[in-house]
Amino acid sequence: MADDPLSNSTTNNKRAEGIQLQHGDCESESTAPLLLAPHESYRLSAAILPFLFPALGGLLYGYDIGATSGATISLKSSTFSGTTWYNLSSLQTGLVVSGSLYGALIGSILAFNIADFLGLIPPTPPLFSFNIALVFCFRLCLSLTTGRRRELILSSVSYLIGALLTAAAPNFPIMVVGRFFYGIGIGLAMHAAPMYIAETAPSQIRGMLISLKEFFIVLGMLLGYIAGSLFVEVVSGWRYMYATSTPLCLIMGIGMCWLPASPRWLLLCAIQGKRNIMESKENATRCLCRLRGQASPDLVSEQVDLILDELSYVDQERQAGFSEIFQGKCLKAMIIGCGLVFFQQVTGQPSVLYYAATILQSAGFSGASDATRVSVLLGLLKLIMTGVAVLVVDRLGRRPLLIGGVSGIAVSLFLLSSYYTLLKDAPYVAVIALLLYVGCYQLSFGPIGWLMISEVFPLRLRGRGLSIAVLVNFASNALVTFAFSPLEDLIGTGILFSAFGVIAVASLVFIFFIVPETKGLTLEEIEASL
Repeated sequence: MADDPLSNSTTNNKRAEGIQLQHGDCESESTAPLLLAPHESYRLSAAILPFLFPALGGLLYGYDIGATSGATISLKSSTFSGTTWYNLSSLQTGLVVSGSLYGALIGSILAFNIADFLGLIPPTPPLFSFNIALVFCFRLCLSLTTGRRRELILSSVSYLIGALLTAAAPNFPIMVVGRFFYGIGIGLAMHAAPMYIAETAPSQIRGMLISLKEFFIVLGMLLGYIAGSLFVEVVSGWRYMYATSTPLCLIMGIGMCWLPASPRWLLLCAIQGKRNIMESKENATRCLCRLRGQASPDLVSEQVDLILDELSYVDQERQAGFSEIFQGKCLKAMIIGCGLVFFQQVTGQPSVLYYAATILQSAGFSGASDATRVSVLLGLLKLIMTGVAVLVVDRLGRRPLLIGGVSGIAVSLFLLSSYYTLLKDAPYVAVIALLLYVGCYQLSFGPIGWLMISEVFPLRLRGRGLSIAVLVNFASNALVTFAFSPLEDLIGTGILFSAFGVIAVASLVFIFFIVPETKGLTLEEIEASL
C-alpha cells in the first residue's frame, strides 16, 4: 500500500469559490481568479525522505533540550564531570543551558537575506565574533545560489561542528563556543525545514507532515532525556550526551545533499530573473517527479505550469523589499505567524515544565526525585499527544485543535495558580493541571504553531517572514526564561501562573478572530485567501 498513489478525493472545485487573488503589490485592490492545481497524485514512499531529512533538524533541536538537562548535572558533579572546571557558577551554568538559544537567535537573523542581515546583526561579544564571522562567510558564499535545501545542509554542518566542539571541549570557553555553533544550526534548521517540507509535500498530507516535524522535536527531547539518564552517572558522561548527536548530523547533511531543491523556490528564482525560465521549468519538473514518485512528467509539468501562472498572478516577479513585509495581506501573514509563535512561548511553556519535578514530587511519585526519570515520563506524554495531533490535523483542521488545546492550556494554568495559592494540600490538582497543560500544548501550540507559520507567508516573502517568526519564537522563549525568576520573587508563583492564564485567554481571542483555517488548501490558495 505504501507505493500506491494516494488521494483524499477528487478535486472539489467549489473550495475555491469566492477566493480571489490580489494582483500587484500587497495593497492592490485588483483581483484575478485563483487557478486550481489538479489533484496531486503521489506515492507515499516518495514523500517520506523529503520529510525525514529536514525533520532531523527538528529532532536535533529537541535532543539538545533533553540532553542539556542531564548534561548540566553531569558537568557540575565533582565525581562524574571528568574536568577540573566542574565548579561552575550560576552564570556559567546559564551560558551552557542558553548558549544554543543565543546561537539560534543569530541563526534566525542569518536566515534573512544578506542585505537585511548586514543591517540587522547587533554587535557581539568578542567571545562569539570568530564563529559568527565564519558562519557569515558560509552564508555569503551561498547567498546567490542557496535555497531551502542548501540552508539545511549548512544547518547540519553547524550542528556537527557545535556537537563536536561541545563534546571535546578542553575548557569552558570552547564549550560555550560549541553550544553557540549548535544553536546557529537550530536557528537555520527551524527556519528552512518548515519551508522545505511545506513547499515539497503534497497538499493532502502537508499538515500532517509539518506537524510530524514537531513530533520529531519531541522525539528528540525524549531521546535526549534517555541519553541523560544513561550517562548521568558515567565519568565525563556529558561528553557522551552531546557526542551522541553527531551521527544524526551526518545523516541529515548527506540526506539533504541527495534530496532535490524545492520546485517552488526554483520557479520563484526564474520569474524574478535570477535563472533561465526554461531551464528552471525543466529542473522543477524533474524535482517534482522525484518528490511525487512519478515516472512520467506529463501531470507534473501541468502542475509546474499552474504554479508559474499563480506566481505571476500574485506578482512574484518583483523581489520583496523589507518594508513590504509590513503592508497589506503580507502584514496579516506576519501578524498571524508572529502572533502564534509569541503566544506559544508567553503562555508559560518553559516555566510550567520547570516546575514539573516539584509538582510530581509533592504528589508522592517515587521517581519524582530523579529529574531525568521525570523528564522521560513527561517526554513520553508529549510524544503521545503530538502523535494524536499529527493524525487528526488534516481531518479536523488547524483552528479546532488550536481553540480546543489553548482552552485546555488556560484551564490548566488557572488550576496551577489555585494550587499555589488556595489548594496547597491537594497536590493531585497540580498533577492534573501539569498533565493537562502538557497534553493540550502538544495538541495545539506545539505542532500547529510551526505548521501555520510555514503556510501563511507568500512565497517570495516566505524566507524573510519565517526568519522573523523564528526570531520572535526564540526571543520570546528567552524573555520568559529570563523573566520568570524575578517575576516569581516579585509577585509570587500563584499570581504569575494566573497571569499566564490571562495571556492564554488573550491568545484564544487572537486565534478565534485572526487565525484562518488552511486545511486542504494549496499554498497558493492560502495566499489568495488572506
